[in-house]
Order: sequence, then C-alpha cells, then structure tokens
Amino acid sequence: MRQSEERYISLLTDFGFKRIFGTAPNKDLLINFLNSLFGKEQVIRDVKFLNSENVGDVYTDRKAIFDVYCENEHGEKFIVEMQNAYQKHFKDRSLYYSTFPIKEQAPKGADWDFSLAHVYVVALLNFDMHDDAFDEDSISHDVGLLDKQTKRVFNDKLTFKYVEIAKFDKPLDRLRTVYDKWLYALKNLPRLTDRPKELRDRVFDRLFEEAEIARFSTQELKEYEDSLKAYRDIKNSLDTAMEQGFEKGCEVGRAEGITSQRLDTARSMLADGLPLEKIMRYTGLSKEEIGKLK
Repeated sequence: MRQSEERYISLLTDFGFKRIFGTAPNKDLLINFLNSLFGKEQVIRDVKFLNSENVGDVYTDRKAIFDVYCENEHGEKFIVEMQNAYQKHFKDRSLYYSTFPIKEQAPKGADWDFSLAHVYVVALLNFDMHDDAFDEDSISHDVGLLDKQTKRVFNDKLTFKYVEIAKFDKPLDRLRTVYDKWLYALKNLPRLTDRPKELRDRVFDRLFEEAEIARFSTQELKEYEDSLKAYRDIKNSLDTAMEQGFEKGCEVGRAEGITSQRLDTARSMLADGLPLEKIMRYTGLSKEEIGKLK
C-alpha cells in the first residue's frame, strides 16, 4: 500500500469527514464545529450518534444514507453532509433528507400531539451553489420556514444551513473565530506539513492527532487511499468539464461536459468495485443513471 504524500487527511473525502465528525471518540470535534457554526443560536453540550442509514416507506424502499446523523441532549436531530459535486436537485435532496428525522419522531401505536423536536440539516458544499435566494457575498446561508410577507418565522422546527466552503479564502493570519478555523481546516488540512500557530488549542490538537496519516493502520490507510482517489477523480472530472464548457462559451456546453465527465468517473469507480452509494455521492448521478453503465 502506497503511503499518502500528505501528512494529514483531507476532510473533504468520505473517509476523512466521517473519521473526524462521525465517530463517537471524536464527538467533541463535531460538537465544537456545530457550536461554531450555530453561534448563540444553538449550544450543544453532548451528542448521540444515530443510525445514518434510513429506509423509506414500504412502497418505494427509498434509502437515505447520511454522512453524520446525531441528536443532542435535548433530542434535537442533526444531519451533517459533505457535498463535493454540484447536483441539479441538491436542494430537493436536502429537503427529502429532512423528512426522515421528522417522520421517525412519530410514536408507533400511541396517541401523539404532533409535537416535534427541531431538525437541522447542515450541508457543507465544496462548490459555489449560485442560488438566487442566497447572498452571493456570503458563505453561510440560513434557511427556514418563514411567512413570505412578514419575513417572520412561521415554524422554527426545521432549519437548513448551507455552507459554501469552496468560497472560503481567508489566509491563516485573518482567522478570527473558531468557525473561521474550522472552515480553513476543512479546505486546507492536507496542504499543511506542520501545525500553524493559529490552529493550536485543545480542540485542534485533537483534530491534528486524529488526522495524521502516519497513525493509520494498514486497513485505515487503504480505506483512505480509496476515498481520496474517488474524491480526486470527481473533482478532476468536474474541473475538466468546467473548462470544456467555458471553451464552448455556453451554459449548455458546460452542462453537457459535466454530465459526460461524471459518467466517465462513474465507469471508473464501478471498475474499481466501489459501492453504489459512494459513486452516487461523488458523481451526483442517480442510481438509475449508474445502473445503465453496468
């Protein structure tokens, strides 16, 4: 097994993201990140990880597989997702995901007054979303259920946080908050060879300890290398497609280029024996589209 060239893992990979944010021994890292994201809006003291694979109703058997799924000490639910590739219906997917922690709150065979615990969907986006509803100058977007006329909150039990980490460009000497530091780590961790002074405290001590590749077992290293290859394949494909679309000088050409490159990437991932769910995540293709390639 080839030793990775970097000293620290990429948190943008499936393996890296789940290792740091999706394991019980590292739940303090997830708690710190979420608190930095929510600020005074939400203070989380503890989390319990839940089953990240949810199955739909008996008619469709449609599954939702979350990167991280947990609840805090008040029973409020959190879905945390890393999305590396643009997906045409990503907003619909995040809305669909939110229905699972809502529906599972209904008790079976008992009276219920429909009181719900808050559900939060956190989407970390490694691309520019370019949504008309968003402030283009902002990285973090807070979406909820509002009255369109008064702009006041209609129901506070459902919150979406979209974070365009691809747009984060602060250098180390401009990191002012814990949130800034997390965004920097999410985007730049594998580029670092040593610990910068700006990321030296108890929480980031834990992050760098868990992210150091030299500490991995042979199996962990293999899983990380596979995850890193999948991540690089899809990013390289998307970059190529963007260039092809730009050269053609039209949005149609760009879209066609991206689709073509995604299909090529999916073929390579199928040939490498990667799971269907991982191919869907990295390429943004549907199960049906991938099935046609087999």
